[in-house]
Amino acid sequence: MSNSYTQIHIQFVFAVRYRTAIIDPEWKERLHQYITGIFQANKHKMLQINSMPDHIHIFIGMRPHQSISALIQNVKTESSKWIKDQNLCSYPFAWQEGYGAFSYSKSQVPDVIRYIVNQETHHQKITFLDEYRKLLTMFDIEWDERYIFKKLE
Repeated sequence: MSNSYTQIHIQFVFAVRYRTAIIDPEWKERLHQYITGIFQANKHKMLQINSMPDHIHIFIGMRPHQSISALIQNVKTESSKWIKDQNLCSYPFAWQEGYGAFSYSKSQVPDVIRYIVNQETHHQKITFLDEYRKLLTMFDIEWDERYIFKKLE
């Protein structure tokens, strides 16, 4: 089987620097479209994207021709630059250092899509930090609280 048909289903989660709630509902769909374009330009398939004011969830079918770290660095750099160039944010916009990358089987794809679509409802019950800790625990990832999120200095 050719690598061009291989897809790995990965959910990426990352926060706005200091978890500042500055992704505005007025422009978040444009941000989603822009980020989707970056993934498509890199030959990956966008399955679902949604953001809250302080973080974003991106679920893709990833082709193995590119490293995860290179892809996410590209997405964060280009989307931050785009937000600045479009003057969408009155504060200096930047993504927090680091990200979560969680892989799923094909059978889990519909559930992950539903989970990401329902972020607004989901976050009425659970904070982003608790959600992220839950993902890390669910995927049996060891972490040190000091390195997950930087506090405002």
